[in-house]
Amino acid sequence: MSESLVPLDSKSLAILGSASGAGLSLPFAREIFLMECRVAGTSHLDLQDLEAELEPGNRLECRREPENPHDSLAILLQDAKGRKLGYVPRERNEVLARLLDAGKVVFGRLEAKKWVGNWLKLEIRVFLQD
Repeated sequence: MSESLVPLDSKSLAILGSASGAGLSLPFAREIFLMECRVAGTSHLDLQDLEAELEPGNRLECRREPENPHDSLAILLQDAKGRKLGYVPRERNEVLARLLDAGKVVFGRLEAKKWVGNWLKLEIRVFLQD
């Protein structure tokens, strides 16, 4: 199931821009809370240097990875500088992936961070920008 619901091409995505403010502005946009979750995969990344820059309230970009060999519905989470922080957990990503594939703006907001041994536990809230 690696196909998007809506065909995506680079020209269409360039017109829409990114959710970080570089694209079209939406005059009456609002944030709709969708869910809370932990960030998956942080134990596989070296986040030691990056952790100091992560603060509660930071916006995280959601990027689809339909070609991900482990999960065709994968959603990568990146900080404002485009650095990989992990993924939306596989068991929670299907609806979010469909929204992103349909061209909706979905993003995360960091709620909490905590070191558990060598693992950086990140808790986020996920929103739909309407």
